Amino acid sequence: MKPLSLAAVPNEIARSFGAASRYAVEDFGAICLFFLRSVHSLPASAKKYHLIFEQMMRIGVGSMSIVFLAATFIGGLSVFQYKALAGSTIPMSYLGMGFAKAVFTDLGPVLMALVLTGRIGAKLAAELGTMKVTEQIDAMICLSLDPYPYLLTPRILAGFLMTPVLIVFTFFFSTISAQVLAWAAFDLNPHTFYNSMRLMFKSRDIVIGIVKGFVFGGGIALAGCYYGYLTRGGAIGVGEATKKAVVAASILILVTNVIINLILM
Repeated sequence: MKPLSLAAVPNEIARSFGAASRYAVEDFGAICLFFLRSVHSLPASAKKYHLIFEQMMRIGVGSMSIVFLAATFIGGLSVFQYKALAGSTIPMSYLGMGFAKAVFTDLGPVLMALVLTGRIGAKLAAELGTMKVTEQIDAMICLSLDPYPYLLTPRILAGFLMTPVLIVFTFFFSTISAQVLAWAAFDLNPHTFYNSMRLMFKSRDIVIGIVKGFVFGGGIALAGCYYGYLTRGGAIGVGEATKKAVVAASILILVTNVIINLILM
């Protein structure tokens, strides 16, 4: 490969950036069309409600153990971060106030969504990708069966519905873990912790967290289904589709988090 001259480096950077931007816009447009097709198949999917309930159980109930574990560490992390950043200037008696604002509106939904991306998004992409490369989806199409009501829409709908529920459990588990750690490590009375939470707590904070969970969950399921459904190239293609689904869902979470904050906060 011929080395680039110094004068050609800016052109190469611009070309690479332009190509990446074009692919990103194309993927975004294709995902939007994929989502609209899924919405169009909702009436047909509603008749197969058992498939929706099955996916809700797999995405929601099946994720409870990792939600409990991750939420416990989110609560503990928030306590130590408060101590490191504000412990020398703000009394620990205000820990609950800072915890509620940080975890209910931002830290909890975003971190939990990123954790669920690795579990739900990767799982959906690998599952559908395997079905694609083994020609199971092609067999359905040959039998005049639309894969959207059977395979795709139930998974996307379950992602939209169950992730907000998991976010609510995240709030509960992280609050308990933060209170227990503050009591054990810093001798903060539980009554003081919960009283300080009431100082700046608003029900709107919970609503914002649930809205984020709804958007994040839909994005995770949509990315997993989209890249899984378009898998090509055997086992290597399944791995590539899984990687793309996780990366796309993570970027979508970070971008939509900023947009929701600008709109609702």
